Amino acid sequence: MGLREQIDSDIKDAMKSGAKDKVSALRMLSAAIKNKMIEKRPAELTDSDVQDTVRSLIKQRRDSIDQFTKAGRQDLADKETAEAAFLEVYLPKQLPREEVERMVREAISQTGAQGAKDMGKVMKAVQPVIAGRADNKLVSELVKHALG
Repeated sequence: MGLREQIDSDIKDAMKSGAKDKVSALRMLSAAIKNKMIEKRPAELTDSDVQDTVRSLIKQRRDSIDQFTKAGRQDLADKETAEAAFLEVYLPKQLPREEVERMVREAISQTGAQGAKDMGKVMKAVQPVIAGRADNKLVSELVKHALG
């Protein structure tokens, strides 16, 4: 079963169980996936495309959480946090920080990076290895710190 089919199945299960918040979050995801399908027409969406859509929606949720927290709207921040948690299920398991640090050190040694000006080379080398299993913001911070 592909990721899209799993999401559709989860929507049905959430509807049967009466989990309104989960149904709402998953329907939003389903709509985003359908929009992505329209963009890519006539090609089919791969699981990777679906995961990219999920990552994009989670990033939007995190940005909203920051904004709501700054505005003192904890109720809305909690809602966004719950939605992000429902969506994270569809992403691969994230690598621990120590593992990402190890991969960054390997990429630095492979590229022979010397300083901050070589950050692009290191990021280019580490991205295919990490491939969605770690937050790009974290990877960027680790590379910057290691080269700094």
